[in-house]
Amino acid sequence: MTHDELLDYDREHLWHPYSSVSNPLPVYGVKSATGVRLRLTDGRELIDGMASWWSVIHGYNHPVLINAIQEQAARLPHVMFGGLTHEPAVQLAKTLVDITPAGLDLVFLSDSGSVSVEVAMKMAIQYYYAAGKRQKHRFLTIRSGYHGDVFHCMSVCDPENGMHQLFSGVLPEYYFADKPECKFSDEWDANDICSLQMLIEQHHNELCAVILEPIVQGAGGMRFYHPQYLRKVRELCNAFDVLLIADEIATGFGRSGKLFACNHADVVPDIMCLGKALTGGTMTLAATIASRKVEEMIASTDPGVFMHGPTFMGNPLACAVAQASIQLLLDSDYLTQIQNIEKQLEQGLAPCRDLDSVADVRVLGAIGVVELKEPVNMAHIQPAFVEKGVWVRPFGRLIYVMPSYCMENGDLQYLCSAICAVIEEEAAG
Repeated sequence: MTHDELLDYDREHLWHPYSSVSNPLPVYGVKSATGVRLRLTDGRELIDGMASWWSVIHGYNHPVLINAIQEQAARLPHVMFGGLTHEPAVQLAKTLVDITPAGLDLVFLSDSGSVSVEVAMKMAIQYYYAAGKRQKHRFLTIRSGYHGDVFHCMSVCDPENGMHQLFSGVLPEYYFADKPECKFSDEWDANDICSLQMLIEQHHNELCAVILEPIVQGAGGMRFYHPQYLRKVRELCNAFDVLLIADEIATGFGRSGKLFACNHADVVPDIMCLGKALTGGTMTLAATIASRKVEEMIASTDPGVFMHGPTFMGNPLACAVAQASIQLLLDSDYLTQIQNIEKQLEQGLAPCRDLDSVADVRVLGAIGVVELKEPVNMAHIQPAFVEKGVWVRPFGRLIYVMPSYCMENGDLQYLCSAICAVIEEEAAG
């Protein structure tokens, strides 16, 4: 297809995420990608500040990852995981058990981050079903959170400002504590945990789990909160017999400046969800990792098995490239790379603080956020970024970047200057 034919057919027949076919947002054809650059079908080249929704941590088309896929495809592209196993899945499970917090010993593989959260929620419900506490089937979470698009996951996304409020009245209704206000680098304020503590004290007899994004709230608000908050949540869950689910889909594999965000607080959840960067952004794969006590309780009574099993669970191609991606990360000096990205984002986005349209600028690890006072006009701001030669995908009042860890200083500086320029131009009208 020509460039125009491709876009014309796309407009007529493809339904993009969070979009309308009747009134579409701008869409750009991508021909190829290497490192941190996207090459469009119209010949333009963009510096990608989004790492394809935070997943392409090593950059595009990395030879180690491509080789892992090619070699595995020549041997075994796929085989059902029911009653069969294979080396890529076993090796990946061993690596995940080794690098995640101690005590997370059992790996359940699925196809996407949203499904990994769905699996975790089902595990928590089935855990207390097996324990004979069948009234404990509700969840507690915090406002400004986001846990995915699968139906049950939507019930623990922010009920007012999240993407799924139109499903209220249809979704299960759970408990929402006030969002943490104590910022990551602030002095800890003990009052910050009061809302969640009150809810867990009042409702623990019906709660199966607290689910949250540790330290970094992603698509629900891009907020960074204090590690002590997470420690206090762990203490409360222990005290009131409630499981803790850590959704590390956005934060896993170094994004926050630690290998996992839970490591900022030295907290071990009962269940952890991983996705996005698990395969270095090459293939869809997710993992739900649980403590042995969760599985042993589930197995202790009828039906004696965990009731979930995706068709493409444990796909060998995805497992092989995930193993290669994790090893590539661990063999690199990724923490120094992320610290450098943090420094560059701090410096590069600082001028935005002086703009009247900006409410806040915040950076943690390889995450940079400019929060505006008013929502962006996506139909206008997206082309403005493309004209500057960068790919940035805002939502609501948030303009944020999560670049690949291999992005060099010159590209980081250009990316930040483009963000500052577009915000200033948009405010000027």
